[in-house]
Amino acid sequence: MAITIQEESKLFSIHTRTTTYQFKADENGYLVHTYYGSRIEDDDLYQQIPFVDRGFSPNPYELGMEDRTYSMDTLMQEYSTYGTGDFRITALRVRNVCGSQAATLKYVDYEVKPGLPVIPGLPAIYGNEGETLIVRLLDECLGLEAYIYYAVLEDKDMIARSVRFVNQSNETVWLEKCASMCLDLPYGAYDFITFYGRHNMERNLSRSPIEHGISEVGSVRGTSSHQYNPYAMIAEKYTTEEMGRCYGFALAYSGDFAMEVEKSQTDSIRFLCGIHPDEFTWRLDPGKNFDTPQVLMSFSGNGFAELSYHFHQTICENIIRGEWKNKKSPVLINNWEATFFDFDKEKLIQIADAAKKLGVSLFVLDDGWFGKRDSDREGLGDWFPNVNKLGGTLDSLGQCIEDKGMKFGLWFEPEAISEESELFRSHPDWAFSIPGRNPALGRSQLILDLSRDDVVDYLTERLREILSSGKISYVKWDMNRSICDKYSRVLPVEQQGEVAHRYVLGLYRILERLTEEFPEILFEGCSGGGGRFDVGMLYYCPQIWCSDNTDAINRLKIQYGTSFCYPPRTMGAHVSESPNQQTGRRSSLKTRAVVAMAGTFGYELDVSRLSNEECAEIQRQVEFVKNYENLLFHGRYYRLSSPEDRFVAWEFASADKSEALVSVVYYDVEGNQPPSYTRVRGVSPDRRYRVYETGWNGENSFSYVLSGKTLEHAGILLPTPTYEGEAFLIRIEAL
Repeated sequence: MAITIQEESKLFSIHTRTTTYQFKADENGYLVHTYYGSRIEDDDLYQQIPFVDRGFSPNPYELGMEDRTYSMDTLMQEYSTYGTGDFRITALRVRNVCGSQAATLKYVDYEVKPGLPVIPGLPAIYGNEGETLIVRLLDECLGLEAYIYYAVLEDKDMIARSVRFVNQSNETVWLEKCASMCLDLPYGAYDFITFYGRHNMERNLSRSPIEHGISEVGSVRGTSSHQYNPYAMIAEKYTTEEMGRCYGFALAYSGDFAMEVEKSQTDSIRFLCGIHPDEFTWRLDPGKNFDTPQVLMSFSGNGFAELSYHFHQTICENIIRGEWKNKKSPVLINNWEATFFDFDKEKLIQIADAAKKLGVSLFVLDDGWFGKRDSDREGLGDWFPNVNKLGGTLDSLGQCIEDKGMKFGLWFEPEAISEESELFRSHPDWAFSIPGRNPALGRSQLILDLSRDDVVDYLTERLREILSSGKISYVKWDMNRSICDKYSRVLPVEQQGEVAHRYVLGLYRILERLTEEFPEILFEGCSGGGGRFDVGMLYYCPQIWCSDNTDAINRLKIQYGTSFCYPPRTMGAHVSESPNQQTGRRSSLKTRAVVAMAGTFGYELDVSRLSNEECAEIQRQVEFVKNYENLLFHGRYYRLSSPEDRFVAWEFASADKSEALVSVVYYDVEGNQPPSYTRVRGVSPDRRYRVYETGWNGENSFSYVLSGKTLEHAGILLPTPTYEGEAFLIRIEAL
């Protein structure tokens, strides 16, 4: 059993394979956090909590005037509340009919259930394994119940937390902030590690010491955003890939979010994660309930590599669903960077013919195939194929592609709308706008109000009709702007604070319906690239376009940061043109392919204009990727260096430790270049391995045999680069 309870002392311990999470309902009725870290026994660590009279830290009234040592302001809590003596950042803030914002949650009882919980309308971990602890708390004054869920994947060292609120009173309560989790760490010198960015440069790692005060990252853009990702870590100061204590938190949600951390007056650390409160107020009427999004939470005592593995395992096995859970993505060609909006059937067939000869198995038609859509200023929302531009029906084009032995895919951007569209002219009220104000434009488009059932139903039916032809094997689901002017014309004034969250619920409803009805279609998420790369979207889309920036050198940094939470098999990555359209940088075809192999491999260029030599190399690349697809898809991923080094190296190792593939790309080349080494992971210390350079061009500049122990501790000498950005592939095989 992963969950153990000492009934008399009300001590709760959650044990996973290597970790323990512990809290206690104390004699005063409060849920007190006592420990989260490496696995320990069921010792009651409540007895090690110091109770000290702290000036200006008030005490609960029911304790009387004699005890000034017990204060909500200093207590380590499982779920903190605002307005009743805790002056730190708090998880719950409510407002009742009299205007008060205070709440006090006390322990009532608990329940342990086999299996994992389903959260209505929201993504959540699933599977046959696992069990769930549900602890019920109550604010008697408000009549508000809080059910705290701890869903446990014991073998993966993963705990998923969420909260359900139930209004048991006869009056309405407004939830103004309700985090999905609260974690109090009693002591330690920690860093706060987050992933910041911008369009075309997402998920850059930022590491800062947690000092006294409050630090926060998040999004109010309506999506999880390019600017901050809903994954964060808390790590001891000197934690590295292979050593040190660290915690990871991934919010399974695709909308506005906040991750807050505070170091208190007593040096404790509090971390909160959940829906961003700035544009959130939820009216909770009598008898109604509200569920928060789920947070995936894990601990590693052995550095970042182990922590990443916990998340990679969980996402692959307990988040990604459907037919594509264990199916490898086909090598695709996307026409966007080759044609943009300027294409006709002849041009598309020309690209498809050339790609087929190179071994590509999926042709994806990007923006511009529908309505009057010859630029990004018009046509969005009119999801009817443009038969003149396509030279016939969409089905006939799909059939033509299939006749060549390829699959056919389509780009959509269903959430947005152009003012220059038939849909907007028919339903201007369906687009977000605030009465009396002109709405802000992004990419010359507006956003449809997915908090409305009629909009959700219309989009579902329109897309269902297109996908029902049976000719479409892949959908790229894009979303190309941040959301502002969040106002729904069908909600009353007192519920306008629900719009942002209801939008995300509407999006999930559409995706749930379509992915359930068309399980054979591979859905890839996208939001101007990586603007909505989160666990929530991966529940519906097994892969997400990692970034609109396809420059190989920039992608090293983007994919490095992404990998701390998300498995490589979820990262859309393509070989594009050189010089690159985003940066103007020139990169070799080999370098571009080596970098794209660290994700879902494909091409985004006009292959019909390539030289014979380039075509021959691409043929060999495609063959190489197909030969190694099991290792790239199922292998354990290791970061062997960081973008701060002269080179970036990463590795895929098989589960049985019989083989590995090390990829290396050099940032810089210097005169009289110093040697570079890297240690290898994922090998057995007692086996011997042949190490040699490999690649699609038959390279083999060295070959030697070393033990696994030597590979782990002494490492290997890397090839010397001759130009900036040069890439190498090193094969490691057990003898």
